[in-house]
Amino acid sequence: MQGLNFIPIIVGTDLNTYNMAISFHEKYGIHPILVGSAPLSFTEYSTIPGHIEYFDKLHQPAEFPKILEMVAKKYAKPNKKLLLIGTSDMYVRYIVENADFLSQYYVFNYPSLKLLNKLQYKKNFYQLCNDLEIDYPKTYFYNCAYNEQPFHEKMMYPVVIKPSNVVKYYDMHFEGKQKIYRVNSEKEANQVLTLLHHAHYDDEAIIQEYIPGDDTYMYDGVLYANTQGKVQLVALGQVVLQEHTPTAIGNYTAVISRYNLPLMQKMQLLLEQIHYTGFANFDIKYDKRDHKFKLFEINIRQGRSSYYITQTGHNMAQYLVDDCINHLDKSVVYNEKTFLFTIVPKMVLRQFVDNTEINQECRQLIRNKQWGNPLFYKADKSFKRKLFLAARQTNYVRKYRDNKW
Repeated sequence: MQGLNFIPIIVGTDLNTYNMAISFHEKYGIHPILVGSAPLSFTEYSTIPGHIEYFDKLHQPAEFPKILEMVAKKYAKPNKKLLLIGTSDMYVRYIVENADFLSQYYVFNYPSLKLLNKLQYKKNFYQLCNDLEIDYPKTYFYNCAYNEQPFHEKMMYPVVIKPSNVVKYYDMHFEGKQKIYRVNSEKEANQVLTLLHHAHYDDEAIIQEYIPGDDTYMYDGVLYANTQGKVQLVALGQVVLQEHTPTAIGNYTAVISRYNLPLMQKMQLLLEQIHYTGFANFDIKYDKRDHKFKLFEINIRQGRSSYYITQTGHNMAQYLVDDCINHLDKSVVYNEKTFLFTIVPKMVLRQFVDNTEINQECRQLIRNKQWGNPLFYKADKSFKRKLFLAARQTNYVRKYRDNKW
């Protein structure tokens, strides 16, 4: 880390963390410090982190700022700024809630707590979409705290049910838990709502129309807005595959970067209208019934699959450093390069991508060497990690064979 005027401190130990860590290493040759609650194989055996600090109480709101204060005091060096990055909704919320305190020790770029609440709490978010005339799926909210009246709204089934308060839901553990529920009747919908009530999820559930189409109808937007609220990067990807296991639906495992200037400018305008700052990750689906792109949510961070922007030449770490450390004013860039990001083996793409056109495009991009898997980052020399990756790649074949979404 000699010669650089910053030290990256990344909160998390998951795939998102790993992708951000290798972005720093790829650009600056730096070994970031990771802070996590428990070891995960993505990072535990990696040679990329300079050190991993584990704290089993990191997920507790009262302990989080104290822990980051300890970390800051341990790694503080003269003339070096500590650049703080969160990798989950929960950690980002904790950073924002403690922004005044943490800014004594770190530099970071996230929106205000008021704006975060507008975006993370889905009822607020969809009201914002109404105000800005942004298309989104037909949506109802149901308060699971009471569960006294069944859900009877007229909807076309199937529908999707998911928690509005994702931070609260993330920490819950109960039999039958899924990240997203797809149900085929009003009876099934009420069974899921009762399940959430009995699991003591006491917030609102989202009941939303299911937009038809396989994984390839999903789109992923990644934008970076600097500390002044000016968007500097807009990238778009078409999802090739997402996870199909019940607890991981919505986690993308393969994405092809795309160029669609009207959609990209629409995302940019949304962020600049609300004075957003930092990375934002859009979840979008194309509705072939009315030919509209419909917005599901905006995550207040880079996503676990956002590394495709680094792969297309727009390094995630560099945007943070140029802005938060070097205060460079940069014009907006719309990514035009086509590249296949994947964390699943080529065999899975060949076998389980049902869209024939996209399947053929994946094969062509692989032949043209326009593809990459960040898990196999060449500078990561850990033998134990290579064994883990070999097992993980084999497991993906089984997971897609045995699980259908």
